[in-house]
Amino acid sequence: MTVTRQDTDVARALRGLEDGRSSVRLRAALAVGTTPDPRFVDRLVERCALEPEFFVRDMLTWALTRHPVSMTLPGLLREVRSERTQARSQALHTLSKIGNRQAWPAITRTLLADADDEVARSAWRAAVVLVPEGEEAALATVLASQLGRGGRETQLSLSRALVALGEAVLPALGAATTAPDPCVRAHALATGRMLRDPDAGFEFAIEEAKRVLALGVSGQEGC
Repeated sequence: MTVTRQDTDVARALRGLEDGRSSVRLRAALAVGTTPDPRFVDRLVERCALEPEFFVRDMLTWALTRHPVSMTLPGLLREVRSERTQARSQALHTLSKIGNRQAWPAITRTLLADADDEVARSAWRAAVVLVPEGEEAALATVLASQLGRGGRETQLSLSRALVALGEAVLPALGAATTAPDPCVRAHALATGRMLRDPDAGFEFAIEEAKRVLALGVSGQEGC
């Protein structure tokens, strides 16, 4: 069998993805995306679940977006059901970058409420990209069930996802402003402020929401 130069280049790139040096892995992922080849796809998907460096993971995602959806989608859909949190998170991130709505059925309520904050955040971002027209309000209801969750970074991610859905979120946000949990109410109010005023920063909006709650419900424990 004749080994072509292309075969040699593919083998070199695949080895580079496994190199112990992050700089080499980064260059290999760049090379793979620059010259797409079906033989790269499975290894790229596998590497996304293992790669420890953020910038390399981002390059792996970019490389996957350079390949046909028909080749990348099956592997990514398997990964969103993985037991490994990084596999789920990175697959969801990649699906959001590809933006093909064939992936929408994979964005389940379980993923949107995943116990791991990074997975949940990736699911929220993917959901607002992939949601079919007319299903925004239903998605908003599911996302609103996560209001008050986590720290500032997680809450900001959720607020941005809700704001991206536009006015379809208003009923869900309105319901959340009467929730028993003051953290949920504050988060809902802050998200509503961001929807009305896109220039409002999250920190300002959340502190304003807390002040509103403090004035309206004297003596109740705050968030």
